[in-house]
Amino acid sequence: MNREQVLRDLMALPPVMQQLVADFIAFLRLRYGQEPSEEEVEALPALKDESFVGIWHDRTDMTDSTTWVRTVRAREWG
Repeated sequence: MNREQVLRDLMALPPVMQQLVADFIAFLRLRYGQEPSEEEVEALPALKDESFVGIWHDRTDMTDSTTWVRTVRAREWG
């Protein structure tokens, strides 16, 4: 696959998918020692704005996470 084809394929994706590709590239660059540019870092959403943050805030059974994990392990691994 050559660069031109990669670029064409990227541009053919919906914007949401293009952002996923950009995020993955930023991840790979971090993983293999290349720091992302300031522009790439600014493009990443703040962690506090991610949809998964706080999904368990109303779970009363998870108030003490250590106890919750021990209970689940005991139940599953018996």
